[in-house]
Amino acid sequence: MPCLFPTRISACILHQNRRNFRYVLCSPSPSSITSTFAVSNSRSLSSISLSPATVDDFQAGNTQRMNLFTAINNAMSIALQKDESAVVFGEDVAFGGVFRCTQGLREKFGEDRVFNTPLSENGIAGFAIGYASMSGTAIGEIQFADYIFPAFDQIVNEMAKFRYRSGNQWNCGGVTLRSPVGAVGHGGHYHSQSPEAYLAHTPGIVVVMPRGPKAAKGLLLSSIRSKDPVVFLEPKALYRAAVEDVPVDDYELELGKAEILQEGSDVTVLGWGGHLQVLQQAVDLAKERDGISCELIDLQTIVPWDVDCIAHSVRKTGKLIVSHEAPITCGFGAEIVATIQKECFYSLECPIQRVCGYDTPFPLVFEKYYIPDKLKNYEAIKSAMEFSN
Repeated sequence: MPCLFPTRISACILHQNRRNFRYVLCSPSPSSITSTFAVSNSRSLSSISLSPATVDDFQAGNTQRMNLFTAINNAMSIALQKDESAVVFGEDVAFGGVFRCTQGLREKFGEDRVFNTPLSENGIAGFAIGYASMSGTAIGEIQFADYIFPAFDQIVNEMAKFRYRSGNQWNCGGVTLRSPVGAVGHGGHYHSQSPEAYLAHTPGIVVVMPRGPKAAKGLLLSSIRSKDPVVFLEPKALYRAAVEDVPVDDYELELGKAEILQEGSDVTVLGWGGHLQVLQQAVDLAKERDGISCELIDLQTIVPWDVDCIAHSVRKTGKLIVSHEAPITCGFGAEIVATIQKECFYSLECPIQRVCGYDTPFPLVFEKYYIPDKLKNYEAIKSAMEFSN
């Protein structure tokens, strides 16, 4: 049986040097490929800014009003400018993408660095792994998170295990797979799902979901430069709805760190992604109607998640509400509940509550009933207070 290794590697080499297409496909061995193109196994960081500022450094600096998709676009533009090995690719990416996140990048950086792919999520992930394994920075787009499942073999069995199975001799840490996620108001079964729990069950990858433009830019730049492969989930409902003053310069937000958006003393309320807007409305309602002081936390990174931040808050408030759009059974909220119950058992004043989607396929007609809205979360907050009283 012929060796399949050259064919897998050839995908990334082909992009680096199209004129050698015939040679690469016919190469008899991995050694002939690597010697011809002088590639190395170690990811090169020579052209990457290793110590960019954090967002706090720019609070009084130069900012610009951006919505979520323009902040994502700006982050990728910075990455492409500062890292010559970076490429952006996916379905319709060269045309600006379905949500316009890659608008103008092809014109600015050229068709060899921003390009379309066939309609194959498995192929997109496989190309990203191959390119990153040869020291490149691969920024792939899965057009909707609902269609990430065909790529699971590549993500779970290749991307997540690449470093581990080689004894740290090889890695594909240069992979970042972006994908729109969550409800959008009219997406139905196949354009509304939140698959973060599936991904979180896979050791070896980082899973990130920002809540808005400022966080998205800093977290995406950190993801692109991470030494681990990252799946970056973008709340599609916020692409145009969420607008913030975003620093125009290069900055990063640390992966694996939660952010306390609002300090409080009575109840800890935890969520991630676009659902934070719903939770903000719920905690505001609890304060206005009942005088309940809620501590609102954005998890930001699903894996690895910030156990210390959440545990510290729960030890203070004695109560925890975890809310997410995904179905409640085996949702990532269950992992949080199990961990916090163990870490904060003697501090808990009531059972931890989850306010989540139902265990059904995402319904088109009943979407507004499926989503854990502000009233459902408000009732959970009140219930926690009543139990402890």
